[in-house]
Amino acid sequence: MTQILEKEKCYHCGEDCVDESIAFDEKTFCCQGCKTVYEILNASDLCQYYALEKNPGQQLKSPNRLEKFAFLDHQEISAKLYDFQDGNLRKVSFYIPAIHCSSCIWLLENLYKLRRGVLHASVQFLKKRVSITFEEDKITLRQLVELLTSVGYEPEISLADGKKEGKKHKDRSLAIKIGIAGFCFGNSMLLSLPEYLDTDFSLTKDYQVFFGYINFLLALPVFFYAGSDYLVSAWKAIRYRFINIDFPIALGMLAFFLRSTYEIMMQQGPGYMDSLNGLIFFMLIGKWYQSKTYQALSYDRDYASYFPIAVTKMNRGTEESVALKDLQIGDQIMIRNQELIPADAVLLKGDANIDYSFVSGESVPVSKNSGDLLYAGGRQVGSTLTIEIQKPVANSYLTELWNQEVFSKQKTSQLNSLVNTVSKYFTAVILIISATTAIYWHFVDSSQILNAVTSVLIIACPCALALSVPFTFGHTVRLFGKQGLYLKNTEAVEQMARTSDIIFDKTGTITQSKPQHLKLEGDSLNPMENMWLRSVVRNSTHPLSKTIYQSLDDEIPLIKTDAFEEIPGKGIIAYVDGNKLVIGAEAFVTANSSSNKRTTRVYISINNEVKGYYAFENLYREGFDELMLSLKDKYKLHMLSGDNEREKVTLQPYFDHLHFNQSPLNKLEYLKSLDEAQKQTMMIGDGLNDAGALKQSKLGIAVADNIYHFSPACDAILDARQFKKLYSFLRFSKTSMRIVKAAFLFSFLYNIIGLSFAVSGMLTPLIAAILMPISSVSVVSFITLAVNWSGHNAFR
Repeated sequence: MTQILEKEKCYHCGEDCVDESIAFDEKTFCCQGCKTVYEILNASDLCQYYALEKNPGQQLKSPNRLEKFAFLDHQEISAKLYDFQDGNLRKVSFYIPAIHCSSCIWLLENLYKLRRGVLHASVQFLKKRVSITFEEDKITLRQLVELLTSVGYEPEISLADGKKEGKKHKDRSLAIKIGIAGFCFGNSMLLSLPEYLDTDFSLTKDYQVFFGYINFLLALPVFFYAGSDYLVSAWKAIRYRFINIDFPIALGMLAFFLRSTYEIMMQQGPGYMDSLNGLIFFMLIGKWYQSKTYQALSYDRDYASYFPIAVTKMNRGTEESVALKDLQIGDQIMIRNQELIPADAVLLKGDANIDYSFVSGESVPVSKNSGDLLYAGGRQVGSTLTIEIQKPVANSYLTELWNQEVFSKQKTSQLNSLVNTVSKYFTAVILIISATTAIYWHFVDSSQILNAVTSVLIIACPCALALSVPFTFGHTVRLFGKQGLYLKNTEAVEQMARTSDIIFDKTGTITQSKPQHLKLEGDSLNPMENMWLRSVVRNSTHPLSKTIYQSLDDEIPLIKTDAFEEIPGKGIIAYVDGNKLVIGAEAFVTANSSSNKRTTRVYISINNEVKGYYAFENLYREGFDELMLSLKDKYKLHMLSGDNEREKVTLQPYFDHLHFNQSPLNKLEYLKSLDEAQKQTMMIGDGLNDAGALKQSKLGIAVADNIYHFSPACDAILDARQFKKLYSFLRFSKTSMRIVKAAFLFSFLYNIIGLSFAVSGMLTPLIAAILMPISSVSVVSFITLAVNWSGHNAFR
C-alpha cells in the first residue's frame, strides 16, 4: 500500500509548503517572508493574531522590495496623501486588498504596538480601508507603509487620483461575469432545445453527444469564473469551520456540474449544464440589482443635503446664511465658537484655536495664524473667525467623520441579531432537509434524487431574509433625510421604534431664537460698551446670545475680541480692548441667586460691574402644543432645563417629569439613572450643553437651526423647521419595524412553499434557479413600495 503523506501547512498563511519548509520556534513556514512576519509579531507579543482566525496571513513568497517606496520621502508627494496634518500629527487612509478576516482587523488596529509613533488605526472592513493617525517625527509615511508591507498588508497607493482614491476605478468584474453567464446560458438553452422537444427520440446519438460536449465547454467559464465568488466564499467558510449562506448555493452548483459532467462524458444523458448556467446567471442578476439599490441608498445618504444646516457667509461687509451646498471656492464665511469648519479653508481673520478631536481624536486645541490652512472637521474654540474656502464642501467626508468609532455607541440590534441567528441555523436545517429528501427518493424513485436535492439547495437560500433589515431601514433613512431628520446609521431607526422615554432640553430645543425687542434692565450702556457687548455675543452660538446680537443695532461697529471662553450651562467670559465682559446666568455673573423666578434673564457685567440684565420671553417652536399632545399618551416625557422654574406652570401639562436649573453634568447623571432603570431613552437637545446627555441616551437627536453646529455624540440631526414632525418620525419608525416583520414572513412563506415543491420533486432545477433570485428581488421590491407608500401617507 502506498502511503500518501499530507503536505505540511504554513503556520502563518496556511498554504502547503511545496518548494521549501522552514522550521522556527517549533513551527513550520512556507517561505522566509511568512517566517519574518511571525518573528515581528512574536517580538511584539501580538501572536493573538493567530488565535482569532486559523492561518489568517497572506503568503509572502517574494521578498518585499521596500526601496520602491522611496518616493514617499518627498514632502510634496506625501502631502497629497494626507487626510490631515498639523505639526507632527498626520492622518492617512490606505486601501489594503489583503484585508480579509477578523485577524487582519485586529492586527492593523494594534499597529501602535509594533512601532512607536503610530497613535491610532481603525479599519473599514467592507471597504478594505485603514485610517492611521501617527506622529511624523517618530515614524515617517514611508516607514509606516514599509511597516504595513512587512507584515503582509501592502497598501495600494495611486498619486494619479490625487490621494487615497486610487482604488475607486469602476469595478466591471460583475458586469463581465453577467455577460459571460448570459451568453453561455442562452447558447446552452438553444443546444438543449432539441433534447426538450425530441419526444420521438429522432435526434441521432452523434448529435446528442456533440451537443453535450458543447454544453460542457460552455459551462466551464460559467462555473469556474462567473460563479467563482460563491465557490470561493463557501471554501473559505469550510476552511474557517463555519457555514455561510453561500455554502448551499455552492453545493447545488457542484451537484449540477459533477452529475452533468458524468452523464456527458459517460454518454448517459445530456446533463443539466443549461440549468447550471441559468442558476449562476440569475443569481448574478440578483446580485447586480442588490448592488444598484445599495448604491442608490448610499448616494442619497451621503450627498442629498445630508447636513441641511447653513453657514454665515460674508458678502461685501454683510452677513447672510447660505446652505452648505451653495458654498463655492473663494467664499468667505464666519465660524463662531464651537462651530465646525465645513471645508478646507485659509484663515483670514481672528484668533484660531482649533479642536481637531472630530478628525484625529486629539482634543488639545491648536493655535493657527492668519494664512494657515484649516482642515474640514476642525471646531473653533473661542472668538469668531473669517475663513476663505479652498476646497468644495464634501458632505461625504463630514459624514465619515461623524461616523468615527470614537463617537459610536455600543448598541445591539435585536433584528440584526435575529437575522444572524436564523441565517446561522438555516443552512444546517436545509442540509438536513436535503439529506432526508435524498434518502426518501432513494427508496421511492432514485432518478428523482438529483432534481429534488439540487432544487432544495437552490430554492432555500436565506438571501431574502438577510436583505429585509438593511433595505427597509436604508430606505427609511433616505426618506427621513428628505423630511429633515438625518440619521447617522440604520440602527437608529430600530432604536427610535423602541423608544419609551423622551427627554427634552428647553432653550434652543423646544424654544426658538427669534428677534425680540429687548431692553437692558439696569444701567444704560454707552456706545463703547454696546460695541463691546455686540462684538462678544457675535461669537456665541447659544440661542440667547444670538437673540441679544440680533436685537442690537446693526450700525454698532464690531471689533476684535481679545479672548473668548464660553462655559456650557453658565455663560461667557471675554476681553475686548482690555475690558472684561461676563455674560450669562445670574449666579455666574453676580455670584448671587435671587428669588425671582418669573423670567429668563441674561446678566451683563463689564469690568466686574454688573450693568443689568436682559429679560426673555420664551417663544415655543411651531406646532409645539400639537406635538406634545400627540406624544403624551404614548411616551414618558421628561424635560431637563438649565433655566429657572418660571415656565413650570406652562409646561406642567405636557411633561411627566420637569427638572430645572440643570447643569450639563446633572443632565448626564439623569440619563444614566434612566439607563440603569432599563428605559429606552431618546434625548433631544441643541448639541451644545447637551453633548454628554446625547451620548448617554440610547438615541440622541440634535436640533439644528441655521448654523453649522452639532455634536458628534448625537445619532441624528433634526432640522429645527421640522421639529413639529417628531411624532411622525417616531410613528414611521414603528411602521418600518412592521415592514421588516412582513418581509420576514414573506421570506419564510416563500421558502416553505418552494421547499414543499422541491422535496416532492415537482420543481425542476432550472425553475428553482429562476425563483431563488426572484425571491430576493420580490422582497426588495415589496420593501421599496411599502416604505415609499407608507412614507407618502405619513408625511403628506
